[in-house]
Amino acid sequence: MSKHTIILGIESSCDDTSAAIIKEGKVLSNIIASQHIHTLYGGVVPELASRAHQQNIIPVVDQAIKKAGILKSEISAVAFTRGPGLMGSLLVGTSFAKAFSMGLKIPLIEVNHMQGHILAHFIDDSDVKIAKPKFPFLCLTVSGGHTQIVLVKDFFNMAVIGETIDDAAGEAFDKAAKMMGLPYPGGPLIDTYAKEGNPNAFRFSKPKIQDLNFSFSGLKTGFMNFITNETAKNPHFIETHKADICASIQRTIIDVLMDKLKKAAIETNINQIAIAGGVSANSELRSTLEQLKQELNWQVYIPKFEYCTDNAAMIAITGYYKFLKNDFTNQGIAPLPKYLLAIN
Repeated sequence: MSKHTIILGIESSCDDTSAAIIKEGKVLSNIIASQHIHTLYGGVVPELASRAHQQNIIPVVDQAIKKAGILKSEISAVAFTRGPGLMGSLLVGTSFAKAFSMGLKIPLIEVNHMQGHILAHFIDDSDVKIAKPKFPFLCLTVSGGHTQIVLVKDFFNMAVIGETIDDAAGEAFDKAAKMMGLPYPGGPLIDTYAKEGNPNAFRFSKPKIQDLNFSFSGLKTGFMNFITNETAKNPHFIETHKADICASIQRTIIDVLMDKLKKAAIETNINQIAIAGGVSANSELRSTLEQLKQELNWQVYIPKFEYCTDNAAMIAITGYYKFLKNDFTNQGIAPLPKYLLAIN
């Protein structure tokens, strides 16, 4: 038996089945099986997602263990995403983790998906040494389902100090893309087309929300009206102005995010700033943060691309820190589709 702490992480909250092996905080493998069937429907279909997880989970876990070059008997504990996410998808990962834990008689560790995104910053990677944020720090977590500003005091002391009151930033990207006729997932395509466009070509009104909270529903409605009006005048409007439209809506969404983040940094007097979640892979968001690093004397932490979107390495690293403090769960555990991030 290995004397090292080796964690198997399992992530199945939405439409990616992922398994990872982490040994003493260092990633040995991080395997992700994506589901392409949802492209046909313009969004994730929960029933199809859970069926695909059932097909993928055993091969993905097997591949992660083989790539890591370890034996199943060396695994110290299994960590899994308990929530938030799609119920059917979470059930597959939870059930597998419980069975794996029982079969090997090893501890079971439940992980909040959003905490996993934040702690992805503490993954040790064999390729390049990336600086890790120092506590306390602010983390802007942005994805298709969440937009939050989290005050991170340590690994297990986090408070959400700002969040969206309606739609998430990632959903705003995807819905804007859909209105333009771009295939799902549209967020990365907007990022791609925006590189060739003028971010000041079109103006969209920004929501005026108090405190550190966000809102994107009004922006989506405004964008829909803009597209409807312009295409009524010129049926080829989207095609002829695609890059400028993408650059302009992307700039607006990122401005909304950055305005609140700057406000949070001032209010908390914290200059350690991190981003996490799928939208943190957006190239404009990353470059904007790098600019603010210079302008505002921020210490900025941006995860590697592979740890931005849903992945099991972030679940495994969270499981690793939970393992060190003997924070285990039991076989009676059930998934939580709505799992608030409130850890003290």
